[in-house]
Amino acid sequence: MKVSMKDGSVQDLTFADEVGQEAFRHTTSHILAQAVKRLYPDTKLAIGPAVKDGYYYDFEFSFPFTTEHLAEVEKEMRRIVKESLPLERSVVSREEALKLMEERGESYKVEMIQALPKEEEISLYRQGEFVDFCAGPHVSNTSVIKAFKLQSVAGAYWHGDENNQMLTRIYGTSFPKADELDAYLKRMEEARLRDHRKLGKELGLFAIMDEGPGFPFFLPKGMVLKNLLIDYWRQLHLREGYVEISTPIILSRHLWENSGHWDHYKDNMYTTVIDEEDYAVKPMNCPGGMLVYKVEPRSYKDLPMRVGELGLVHRHEKSGQLHGLMRVRCFTQDDAHIFMTEDQIRDEIKGVARLIDEVYSKFGFKYHVELSTRPENSMGSDADWEMATEGLRGALEELGMDYVVNEGDGAFYGPKIDFHLEDSIGRTWQCGTIQLDFQMPQRFELEYTGADGEKHRPIMIHRVAFGSIERFIGILIEHYAGKFPTWLAPVQVKILPVSDKFADYAQKVTDELKAAGIRVELDGRSEKLGYKIREAQMQKVPYMIIVGEKEVAENVVSVRKRDEGDIGSMELKTFTEKVLEDK
Repeated sequence: MKVSMKDGSVQDLTFADEVGQEAFRHTTSHILAQAVKRLYPDTKLAIGPAVKDGYYYDFEFSFPFTTEHLAEVEKEMRRIVKESLPLERSVVSREEALKLMEERGESYKVEMIQALPKEEEISLYRQGEFVDFCAGPHVSNTSVIKAFKLQSVAGAYWHGDENNQMLTRIYGTSFPKADELDAYLKRMEEARLRDHRKLGKELGLFAIMDEGPGFPFFLPKGMVLKNLLIDYWRQLHLREGYVEISTPIILSRHLWENSGHWDHYKDNMYTTVIDEEDYAVKPMNCPGGMLVYKVEPRSYKDLPMRVGELGLVHRHEKSGQLHGLMRVRCFTQDDAHIFMTEDQIRDEIKGVARLIDEVYSKFGFKYHVELSTRPENSMGSDADWEMATEGLRGALEELGMDYVVNEGDGAFYGPKIDFHLEDSIGRTWQCGTIQLDFQMPQRFELEYTGADGEKHRPIMIHRVAFGSIERFIGILIEHYAGKFPTWLAPVQVKILPVSDKFADYAQKVTDELKAAGIRVELDGRSEKLGYKIREAQMQKVPYMIIVGEKEVAENVVSVRKRDEGDIGSMELKTFTEKVLEDK
């Protein structure tokens, strides 16, 4: 398809090209805006960019626009596509652009033009009677847009400022082919059904209260799940030679100035005053880890020193960015910091990469790797950054790991390797990371005594596997659609007596399973068996045991397995072994 670029050139691109996809969806947003203006001429236009997986356009309507209006707008969009309107780019003067938008009553466009630097080129795109102030890119003709769907309506403040006018944002998506659109919408419906906020409530895992937006409450079953992940983390790190520490949640401003966070991260930190001095709630664990290292003298014989911390951190996120467990204001970070010599860098990075691979394999995730390089707001010398970046690159190459380079996306203190895992419906999530840091050991004046008897500066790795345990739980809920593997399920077995007559036998079975270390619940309510089975299915419990007259007489249990149904009767010992072996 022909794409009109921001510089005025025309290129042949496909939807597989990033710019081609942006142009395709940006054009769809213009078709949306044209349809809205045809149907509701007094509507004012704001902005309409392409975004990940789609596009949106912000409007100021003179009436309450709702999702019921979307079908009518879609119908008009289809007419515009069939009209096969060419998109024509023109470069105009600032005065011409302002005059045109003022004549059309487009006050938001006027404000946008006035805010541009005087030397900046102003371009307009025309399709039929519709003209928009826009830099592009766009495809050449509306007929190229074969398949699209308007998905939702939301409120959005102009410029994201709550003191400004509330606009109506219409979200949509588009694809070159109808089958691609259908496949995407099917994935989105599957994602909706897997939404961890919905399932978290239904399964009794966590809650977000009005009294603490962004601060999740873990309920009893959610705590079982969280502790199982923590137990797994501890077992793995004990095996790999890590020691565990815990550092305070609140530390002095001096510490955060020394670490660089006060200058680079203050807007995301919660602060307080204690004894007339400034303190901050930690947004990261690493500065506390620096102080632990300095508690006693270190020798080269102590290195590598692998230190883990399950630290609760707090970061100020804007309310509009909060999203269940995925974007919160406090979370448990499964941090580890490795202090080492220069010649230990590659081996330690490879060890961490293998550990993260083991964790993701445990949960059935595929992943890809990115190497993120020096950002603009970095600190440290060119030589240190070059050494750190090559250390990460060399470790990846020695492991034979494929990776892509993400230029300029490293941490302010060092480059990093990011692990992007893929869930069961193809979405990617950035979780694990390995960051190589030459800067913080210098800022905190960390030392070790080398074999030569002289003082040397250690090099440091920051790394996480889960990332945020809260976010990882959210990802797991959606990955498994709430159907956790047996080892991870908060309740592994539900005991369902047919009637009160079998309560004693049901209790005996419950007690024996608990004694074997199995997480079990007894549903002793005086409800019909079918009702209790349906409820256990809704709770996605891996196994159900039915206890009735036959089971009592034969001293067995009848077993139903999630997604398989009845798998027959068996002795309790046999069933116990089956549950304990089931991963």
